This record gives sequence, C-alpha cells and structure tokens, in this order.
Amino acid sequence: MARVLYDLCGIDEGLRFSPYCWRVRYALAHKGLEFETRAWHFTDKAALAFADYDKVPVLVDGEATVTDSYAILRYLDDTYPEAPLLGEGVAEARARFFKHYAERALHPAMMRTIVMDLLNAIDPRDRDYFRETREKRFGRTLEEFHSPAKGLAQLDAALEPLRGCLNDADFIDGQSPAAADYLVFGAFMWARVVSTADLVSNADPVYGWIERMLDLHDGLGRQAMRITDIEGAYR
Repeated sequence: MARVLYDLCGIDEGLRFSPYCWRVRYALAHKGLEFETRAWHFTDKAALAFADYDKVPVLVDGEATVTDSYAILRYLDDTYPEAPLLGEGVAEARARFFKHYAERALHPAMMRTIVMDLLNAIDPRDRDYFRETREKRFGRTLEEFHSPAKGLAQLDAALEPLRGCLNDADFIDGQSPAAADYLVFGAFMWARVVSTADLVSNADPVYGWIERMLDLHDGLGRQAMRITDIEGAYR
C-alpha cells in the first residue's frame, strides 16, 4: 500500500502551504521514504473521518494512520529508526522545545505579517471558514490583525535565539539537519509559499540557514510551487 500524506492545498492543488505538513514532508525525505500526497481543503472534514481527526497532516502508512506533525515524526523514528529525527531523552526534549518555539514565537509574528497574502492563497471555498475561525481566534478582523511592520518587528525579536544557534553551526541540530530544523523550517515554507514578504535580511545568519534548508533533499523546498508561480492564472 502506498504511503500517503494528506496535505493542505490552496487555490491550486499544487500550492501546499501548511507549516505542519512541511515538517512531515522534510521528515519523510530525511528518512528516504517515498510517499504521495493527497490534496485536502480546510472545509473537507469528511475526507479525514477515517482518521478521527479534522486537520492535516495525516499520514497513512500501510495499516498505520498517524495524526499531528510531532506524533508523525516520533512514529517515523519508531518505525524507521535509521537516520533518526528526534533522538531520545535530552535530544527529544530539545526538539520539543523548538516545536513550541516555532508555534508560539514564530508563527504569530509571521501570521501578522502575511495573513492577507495567506487569505488570497487559500481556495475560495475555504476563505469564509478561514476568516471566521481566525477572526474568532484573534478577536478582530483579519484586516485589523494584519500589521506587517509590527509582525516583522515581532519576528526579528523572536529570531534572536535562532541566530545564536546558527552562529555556531550550519543547522539548528548541528552540522546536519534533523527534527529541530524541520520543526522550525515549516514556518518559513508556509510564508515562502503564500507570500513575497521579505522576512529576513540576507545578512542575517537565519537567511543562510533558510537557503541551506531549501536546497536539502534535492531542493525539496526550493522546487515547491509558490503563489508567484500561479497568481496570474487566478486573477
């Protein structure tokens, strides 16, 4: 049975922007595991009923169905122990820290910067759902929440710990990438796919890391479809 990753798509089925799905894509590539993706929309909850889950990523691997990006990384290490992602003990605790760092420090800053670009990249059938759920979460309209200047300032401050790591090594996990890199880089792929906003100066050590991450696994990130590749077709 083919290994299948259910993956969020936008206005084009090839536009895959979920930061959580990108974590899993990189993890699968890290393991050298072949997989196919299945495009999923925010409002297509019924398609995931088999997993008793209502969001992606969902990985189907033979008889196993695994949900949640971090749980999927753990499953991959348990099932395919070569080329470990998370490690054990202190190493896994470190990876878990970077999971929370990405979700609680980087994602909010990026969202404030790119939210209107993100809305435009979402399939029209999903936009009302996205607006309703996110405005409820933010307590204001998307237009009121959107503030690139504030978002970039917030992001700049949030990147300080990452800069410290990358001044000492090429990757967050050291001289080669692993789970911490993928857990954080998913956020940058999210922004890259839906927006042309310049989040990081090319003089920043984070920029060099982004470039290295884009080139990994035969250019997995660099080859991804971006909104700039298709926007003319949807005007």
